[in-house]
Amino acid sequence: MSIRETLIDFMREEAYKPMNSRELEKIFDVKKSGIKGFKKLLKDMELEGLIVQNRTEHYGVTERMGLVVGKLQGHAKGFGFVICDEERPDVFIPASFMSGAMNGDKVIAKVTREQNDGKKCEGEIIRILTRANKTIIGTYEDSKNFGFVVADDVRIQQDVFVPKSMKGKANSKDVVIVEITQWPENRRNPEGKIIEILGRKEDKGVDILTVIKKHKLPEEFPQEVLSFAENISETVPEEEYTNRRDLRDIKMVTIDGEDAKDLDDAVSLEKLENGNYHLGVHIADVSHYVREKNPLDNEALERATSVYLIDRVIPMLPKKLSNGICSLNPKVDRLALSCFMEIDKTGKVVDHEIFESVIKTNERMTYTDVTKIIRDKDEETIKKYEYLYDDFKAMNELFEILNKRRLQRGAIDFDFQESKIILNENGKPIDIQPYERAVANKIIEEFMLICNETVAEHMFWTKLPFVYRVHEEPDTEKLEHFNEFVHNLGYVIKWGSEVHPKELQKIIEEVKGKKEETVVSTLLLRSLKQARYSPECVGHFGLAAKYYCHFTSPIRRYPDLMIHRIIKEHLHGKIDEKRNKKLIGIVDFASVQSSEMERVAQQAEREVDDLKKAEYMLDKIGKEYSGIISSVTNFGIFIELPNTVEGLVHISELSDDYYVFDDKHLCLIGERSKKIYRLGDEVNIRVEKIDMASHEIYFAIIEKNEKAIEIEKIVDKKINLSELEEIEANTGDEDAKVEVVHPASRNKDVAEIYKPETKED
Repeated sequence: MSIRETLIDFMREEAYKPMNSRELEKIFDVKKSGIKGFKKLLKDMELEGLIVQNRTEHYGVTERMGLVVGKLQGHAKGFGFVICDEERPDVFIPASFMSGAMNGDKVIAKVTREQNDGKKCEGEIIRILTRANKTIIGTYEDSKNFGFVVADDVRIQQDVFVPKSMKGKANSKDVVIVEITQWPENRRNPEGKIIEILGRKEDKGVDILTVIKKHKLPEEFPQEVLSFAENISETVPEEEYTNRRDLRDIKMVTIDGEDAKDLDDAVSLEKLENGNYHLGVHIADVSHYVREKNPLDNEALERATSVYLIDRVIPMLPKKLSNGICSLNPKVDRLALSCFMEIDKTGKVVDHEIFESVIKTNERMTYTDVTKIIRDKDEETIKKYEYLYDDFKAMNELFEILNKRRLQRGAIDFDFQESKIILNENGKPIDIQPYERAVANKIIEEFMLICNETVAEHMFWTKLPFVYRVHEEPDTEKLEHFNEFVHNLGYVIKWGSEVHPKELQKIIEEVKGKKEETVVSTLLLRSLKQARYSPECVGHFGLAAKYYCHFTSPIRRYPDLMIHRIIKEHLHGKIDEKRNKKLIGIVDFASVQSSEMERVAQQAEREVDDLKKAEYMLDKIGKEYSGIISSVTNFGIFIELPNTVEGLVHISELSDDYYVFDDKHLCLIGERSKKIYRLGDEVNIRVEKIDMASHEIYFAIIEKNEKAIEIEKIVDKKINLSELEEIEANTGDEDAKVEVVHPASRNKDVAEIYKPETKED
C-alpha cells in the first residue's frame, strides 16, 4: 500500500481527529530528510481534493469534515451544482455562495443542508482546487474607459473586464478569446487580456470555429507532424509484399457514404462448398506508418478521435495518411490487417484467422448504389457492377443471418431517425434531411460488429493487455424508473436479480411503428450507461456481447490503432514479460484518454448540430408544426419535429392552467382541468423564439379547433369537390372549405396557418 493510501485510510478511522503536518510527521515517523517531500505529498493530495486543510491548518478527509469534492456545473441564472466525485446527490449552490467559482472548476463545497422532504442538498463553495477556464470565448464590448467580454457559454455568468491596454485590435461585437489574468472573487468580476480575434459573429464559419475553440479542439497539425507525414512513401514498401499474405486477387470492395474520403474498411465474401460463408474484413494497417512514440502517434493519442462538424472534419491523422496511403482507395495496393471468419447458417463463427495482408479493392462502392442493387433491384446499377452482383446478394443473406442471431441473443437495436443538415456556400443551413439507414449501411454495421467481437474474443484468450469497448449493466434505479414508465403504457419487463438486454429489446420491438416508439427508445437510451474504453473485458450490455472491441476504424479512432499494434506484436511473438508490463500502462492511459476525447468530440458535434438547427429555424418563427413530446421536465416540455429539431415549451407558456410535474409518469398535469401532457403525445406547436446565444428553440402549444383540423385534412388529402360537398353537408361550414379549395380567394391568414409545410417553406 502506498503512503498516500495509508494516509487516507488513517484519516478515515473513526478515532482520527484532524492533525497538522507536524503531528502527522511524528505519527508516520518521517525523517528530517523526508519532511519536504511529505509536505509536498500533503499539498498534492489537497489539490486533488483527497484531503482538506482547515483554517487551523489541520488535515482530514473531505467526507468526514462535511465537505464534498466535485465539478461545478454553472447555470445561466447564476447558481450551480457540484457534481460529486463520490456516489452521492449533487449539491445545489445558490448564486450568493459560488465564491468566485466558474463553470467546470473543480471545487470543495461545504454541505449546509442534506437532501430531505423533497428539498435539494445545498451547500457553499469553500475552495477552488483547479480552474477549468484559463481562456474564455465571447463577444467583446467596448466602452470609454475599459472593455469587457460577454462569454458565449451562458453557464459563465461573469463578464470578463479587459483594460484598454489589453484589448489589442479588438472592436465591439468581435468574437474573441480572452485569457484570464485575475480570477473572480465575491462581487468582483474576472479580468483578462484578449489573445485572439476570431472575427465577427456573422462572418462565414465563425460560429463553428467558436465551438472548435471552446472545446479546445486542434485546428492544424504541428509542423513536425506534417513534415514526418510528408516523408512517408505514397506506395507500399517493396519488402511488405514478401512479409505479408497477398490478397490482391480476392474480390473486395469498400462501402461508404458519398462524402467519405478516409476509407478504412473493405469486405470480401465467398460462399463455401459446405454452405458456410467466408467473410473477410480488411482494415487499413495504419499502425505500419504510425509507429509507437513517433510524432504521428503522439499527436494521434492526444486527439484520440476524428471530429465531424457538418461541413468539416478535424482528423486524427494528417490527410497525407487518412486520405492517402492509409485509405483503401480502389484499384491500388494497400497494407491491411485482415480478419477472415467462417460463419455457419446460424450466424456462428466456427473458425477465424487474423493476419497482415496486401490488398487491392475492386470498387469504391457507396451505400446508395449498394442499396439500389439489393433493395431496389435497379437494372442500370446492377449492370454497372454485374461482376459483383452475386457477392452483394450473398452479403445481404449473411447480414440477415447475423442480424437475426444478434437480436435473438438480446442485443438492443435502436433505430432513431437521424438527419443531415445541408449548408449553402455561405455556411447557412438551408435544409434538414432525414438520413436513411438503408440495407447497405446495415450490412457494413453487421459485418464490423461480428469482426469486432471475433477479434476481442481472440485477444481475450491471449491474456495480453488490450483495449476493450465496454458497456456496463444499467443503473438499477434508472431502469426501475424506465420500467415504471413503460408499465403505465401497458408494457412489461421481466427481470430477477439482474435484467437481460433481451428483455429491453423486446420492448423496442413491441413499440416499433407506434407513436410512443421514439420516446420509449429515447428513455431507454437515457437509462443505460455510456460505453467506454477499458483494459478490462466486462462485456457490452447493449450488444449482449461478452467480448467486444473497436478494431475497424484505425484512421479515425486511437483505440483501434492501439490494438492493431498489439495484435501485430503478438503475431510476431514480440510481447515478452518486459513488454507486457509496459503495455499495461500504455493500454490503461490510452483507454482513459480515448474515452475522455470521445466525450469532447460528442459534445462539440452535438453543439454544432444544435447551433445549425437553431439557425435553420430562425426564419420559421410564427410557423406551425406538429411534433411529438420527447421529454417532460419540471420546467416544461420538449417537442421534437419530424425533421429532428427539438424545442422547449416552458411551463410558464402553458397559461390555461397551473401544471404539476409527475416524475413517475413523466407528464405535466393541469391542477384544475386535469389535462395531461405526457411523453409521446402528438401536439401542435408554433415556433415562438430562437435564442442563438444558447442555441435554444422555444415553441408554444396551439390548440386547433375541429374546423381547423378538417381544413388540414382537405389540404393534406387534396380531396375533390364532391368529397368537399359531403364534408360541408356534415359540418355546415361552407365558407371555410371554399377558401381552401380556391386559394386565390381564400383568407391569407387561414392559408398561412393551416397549409402543411413543404421543403420550399
